Amino acid sequence: MSTNPQGDLSPDDTIASPAEDTIALDMFLKLANVVQSGGQAKHLIQSGVVLVNGEVEVRRGRKLRPGDSVEVNGEQFVIESDGL
Repeated sequence: MSTNPQGDLSPDDTIASPAEDTIALDMFLKLANVVQSGGQAKHLIQSGVVLVNGEVEVRRGRKLRPGDSVEVNGEQFVIESDGL
């Protein structure tokens, strides 16, 4: 990567970041309309009724990947890639 004398990136430089096809558990619950707000997601997750891949998950920031399953109150969801 080249830089100019001031240490800034030049316009033709690119920064590669790993393509992560993930979503946080709390955000997923909101997008899936399981809850209406982040606060509701937090309480639901911390109550121990959310299962990820068959195991209780209490971390709202848990990264979900394509193929993961989420179960809440008997309703099951499978994470799929958006293909982007």
